[in-house]
Amino acid sequence: MTIKNYMQTVGLRAREASQIIAAADTALKNQALHAIAEALQSNHNALLAANAIDMQNGRANGLDDALLDRLELTPERISAMIDGLKQVAELPDPIGNITDLQDRPSGIKLGKMRVPLGVVGIIYESRPNVTIDAASLCLKSGNATILRGGSEAIESNRAIATAIAQGLATAGLPESVVQIIDTTDRAAVGELITMTEYVDVIVPRGGKSLIARISAEARVPVIKHLDGNCHVYIDDKADLNKAIAIAVNAKTHRYGVCNAMESLLVAESVAASVLPALAARYAEHGVELRGCEKTCALIKAAKPAREEDWYEEYLAPILSIKIVAGLEQAIAHINHYSSKHTDAIVTEDADRAAQFMRQVDSSSVMVNASTRFADGFEYGLGAEIGISTDKIHARGPVGLEGLTSQKWVVYGDGQIRL
Repeated sequence: MTIKNYMQTVGLRAREASQIIAAADTALKNQALHAIAEALQSNHNALLAANAIDMQNGRANGLDDALLDRLELTPERISAMIDGLKQVAELPDPIGNITDLQDRPSGIKLGKMRVPLGVVGIIYESRPNVTIDAASLCLKSGNATILRGGSEAIESNRAIATAIAQGLATAGLPESVVQIIDTTDRAAVGELITMTEYVDVIVPRGGKSLIARISAEARVPVIKHLDGNCHVYIDDKADLNKAIAIAVNAKTHRYGVCNAMESLLVAESVAASVLPALAARYAEHGVELRGCEKTCALIKAAKPAREEDWYEEYLAPILSIKIVAGLEQAIAHINHYSSKHTDAIVTEDADRAAQFMRQVDSSSVMVNASTRFADGFEYGLGAEIGISTDKIHARGPVGLEGLTSQKWVVYGDGQIRL
């Protein structure tokens, strides 16, 4: 069978399954989620063994540390996947909810109902846990899904696919509700993103080159973010103890994630008070610092930053630092260089915090908190399908509601239009 024929078959099965899962009630969907969780637990050792093969192959193929970190499954990460399934099961089901009911002069009652998108195609790299996050959220929101993971995670995803299939079967749902593409042929991606008759939306998760390719070539609508160039701005009204804790956590908690801080901005009047202490903390973590001229004068170990550093998503222990005159210059810098993912201010001034939140054009804007909180789990979504920096159709962490649409519903009692 050719790749085109294979993908057409997958698409047809997904379209048929989307009608079944869209009609499933909350209890059945939750039953399936719990059954998948149990299957993951039962297949725990098989998952670790499959992932060990991927990790061995990844090292042999020269994957960098950030990608290997994303690829690795540990007992703790499998437990987190299982917990995520259970948490999604506990979330309110948005499907069928009717809001904004209003009476019209004609006598009709008008409202909006939440409905599934239909078939969601998800293309991602490295992280096997995305397979479970995506499957659980699509299932709970009444969507069929087609998952295409990276070739580096093929064995892990096959093992996870087995557990998902077992859970769906236990609940009496067709396995085609969640399909994982079982080929590493890149042509499968080209087919998936152009199958408008079968797929309603594409969600790419991965490196900038992957997402740029999907955005350029897709004929199916895309929910995306290209990169995560996140900023923290330390205002001259900041509590410097808070500022140091937040700036260290935002950069060093994990490097290979899209919500890690990549650029630090510091108000000039507090730079001499906070930057040397921060530099010492970053040195403990082995973080390379690249700074503006004023930063390099304060931190001797810092390398001069280039223009491209202000745009860079390092996904590594590297940080760019710029000293700015104040809030307005910080906002201007962020809106120019940011990828519109997540940006934070550290300040004790409520008016400045409000101005920052109003004027910074990003999908998540934070006050006195680490950018690492920009995450579906931390936002109470249970899990996320991705983080969108688009403004339409969803923005920020995309959970259940982001995987739905709305339709108008009208209640009448025999009214006719005159």
